[in-house]
Amino acid sequence: MLNEWRQRRALRRVKPGDGRELQPFRWWQQLFRALFYLRAADATGRWAIYAVNVRHGQNQGSGNVKAELYVDGRQHAVCRLPAVFPVEGGTIEVSMSGFGLKRCHYVTHEGHEHQLTPDPASAEGRRANLARQHPTLSRVIGCFSAVALTTALVLLVSQVAEKLTEPPEVAQHVGGLHAPVHLSVWMNITLVLVTLAASTERALRLRYSRLLDGGAG
Repeated sequence: MLNEWRQRRALRRVKPGDGRELQPFRWWQQLFRALFYLRAADATGRWAIYAVNVRHGQNQGSGNVKAELYVDGRQHAVCRLPAVFPVEGGTIEVSMSGFGLKRCHYVTHEGHEHQLTPDPASAEGRRANLARQHPTLSRVIGCFSAVALTTALVLLVSQVAEKLTEPPEVAQHVGGLHAPVHLSVWMNITLVLVTLAASTERALRLRYSRLLDGGAG
């Protein structure tokens, strides 16, 4: 029920596009642009190329990031994220986390879904190419990202629990909790940097966990 309400609300935010031409992806746009494609047939059997273009970066935390839907190279619609674009046979759903896109999927009317294909020149496309050419290395990197975020979450929870139980009036009821590891300032800085890198790597694969990535963001 909640998801349906959110989808209807997102559909009401969709505005018609101005027909402008889709600009090719440039190498220097790696950090602030995402571009994904979907090739689908309409009811007559004609194939159409849908493209979802998102420019984020410095405006990412403003809540005003917009997704643009292009059809056969022309801007068809614009919507503030999270976005739901109606297309032939279903919808394209787009949403963002604090580190990049967390969802850019085609969802059919029957409920089947699959991720759109990233532009080869984009950061997401380069990460997907690494997964195709070096699957073992890709899995290792993915596992490292998950372990790094899990470790950071455990350390954060233990340190917060220790701080909350420090006051005597709290400790006498629940007992004092002590974090298993106390990190130096430089270790904390290193942990933050590793966490940022791990979350960004997962965003490039559109992997998102409310517990891990949400906590990091």
